[in-house]
Amino acid sequence: MFQQILDPIGGSLMLSALCAALPLVLLFVLLGVFRVKAPKAAIASLAVSLILAIIGWQMPLGQALSATAAGIFYGLFPILWILVNALWIYKLTVATPWFEALGRTIRSISDDLRILSILIAFCFGALLESLAGFGAPVAISAAMLMAAGMKPLKSAIVSLLANTAPVAFGAMAAPIIALNGVTGLPLHDLSSMAGRQTPFIALIVPLLLVFIVDGRRGVKQAWPVALVAGVAFAVSQFVTSNYLAVELTDVVAAVVTVAAVLVMLRFWKPKETIGMAGGVTSGAAQAGTGAVPVEANVSRAAVGSATGTTPASRGSEGTAPAGTAPADAALPTDSTRPEPRQIWMAIAPYLIIITVFSIAQIPAIKSWLNQVGTVTFHWPGLDVADSAGKPVAATKFKLDHLKATGTLLLFSGLITMALYRITAGQAWRIYRETLVQLRWTIVTVTSVLALSFVMNLSGQTTTLGFALASAGGFFAVLSPLIGWIGVALTGSDTSSNSLFGQMQATAAQQTGLSPVLMAASNSSAGVMGKMLSLQNLAVASAAVGLDGSEGTLFRKLIGWSVGLLALITVLILLQSTPVLGWMVP
Repeated sequence: MFQQILDPIGGSLMLSALCAALPLVLLFVLLGVFRVKAPKAAIASLAVSLILAIIGWQMPLGQALSATAAGIFYGLFPILWILVNALWIYKLTVATPWFEALGRTIRSISDDLRILSILIAFCFGALLESLAGFGAPVAISAAMLMAAGMKPLKSAIVSLLANTAPVAFGAMAAPIIALNGVTGLPLHDLSSMAGRQTPFIALIVPLLLVFIVDGRRGVKQAWPVALVAGVAFAVSQFVTSNYLAVELTDVVAAVVTVAAVLVMLRFWKPKETIGMAGGVTSGAAQAGTGAVPVEANVSRAAVGSATGTTPASRGSEGTAPAGTAPADAALPTDSTRPEPRQIWMAIAPYLIIITVFSIAQIPAIKSWLNQVGTVTFHWPGLDVADSAGKPVAATKFKLDHLKATGTLLLFSGLITMALYRITAGQAWRIYRETLVQLRWTIVTVTSVLALSFVMNLSGQTTTLGFALASAGGFFAVLSPLIGWIGVALTGSDTSSNSLFGQMQATAAQQTGLSPVLMAASNSSAGVMGKMLSLQNLAVASAAVGLDGSEGTLFRKLIGWSVGLLALITVLILLQSTPVLGWMVP
């Protein structure tokens, strides 16, 4: 048995903590300073962590390699199993005319860019985040906003800022599931806690979007619809994450918000309409529901070139590269409302996903899935105890196969195939393309999870946690900042949770704070850094044809990001005290 050592370097906790931080510092320096590609940076950091584990923390070589294998496997299943199948469903829709019909439905609702920013960037972006993630919501919503008449830079800023509230539950809750995997804390508790934090951000994001689009006039004239959208999204996110299925949080929130906005627009419209190129039309001139045609303002070819999705660059099945906007889908030539049947077919994949996951929550089926759809076993080659001599929970591996989120998504995809009459051959080609497009993401995620498992099982994370615990109650302020830095540098809430989740929980235990609160805070506060990540900035720049404008976008968004971080830090700080402590599960 290997027993973790708390202060192996010179018998000093602080010196040991500085050494334990080296893999993370290296990762951040390679990503943020030298701009090394994420897969290479993750592999280099894993190598340093392995050396420290074996030489510094005296972990046996066999157990260190076994911990690496456990992390890689966890990265593949369930995390990447979710991501691959979610993106596959999204690409199935792109390969059909129904994706274009969905976009046309949204644009036909209003010709006001302030309302479209809410519907496209906030609502539709959340739907895409729930399935695709990894830049796709930003790229597609930015291209759609630009096609509707919004200026390129503003389209990118709006899309990046909107991609905050849904991220913690993105990719069918992959960040929360990863947090559960590395900390061992109950999934429902983590989901509930995050669902009692991110809704407060969702409340104000639509108001920020209309302010960015139209300044104070936008807030003054469009605040009712922004408030309705924020409240609908926040309430749906809270209810779904706390009482329904964590995997469905973003899907339900996005669908409910679109419905709420649609209902409101039947009875209320802004006094003026902010349309093409900032043109203003009085409310009396708003005849009909169709949006202003976009052909005269943005040419299909020009914007298609800007997004890098011209026909020549598209796959044989008509799917766009991961993280880019599909030209045909995002840039239609008209905004007429589709027929009711087309609308239902367009939203069918999301309804199928909701139905499949809802069926899986029926008590009898859920009980059956828990019996036959999961298996728990001791990971071979691992026998680890913490510094107090207690067995480390991470040596046991819970493998969900039939009940896994990714498996339920696969079933949803098969139903979508049948509904859309996509042949098995075409579906397999799209699946293969998905794997190819995610190949470097697969390397990055598995390397980051391996790094996380090595640090956790060798004791490096525990050493860091004990050192951070010296901050006492002030750790409640440091915790959100750590998550924010993690997402800003890695570009992924899942990766940040994998790296820092256990450290947050350990530090919380030592300071007398709730491990569930601090671990969830890593995810909830981390999403504020998503808009500043190099990956997202590059995707947004390419989507609107402003390559090289990452620095400009960063300067435009840094204030919003820090401001939102400050707000959620205050909330988390209050939740760590008796003032709002009742909100912690």
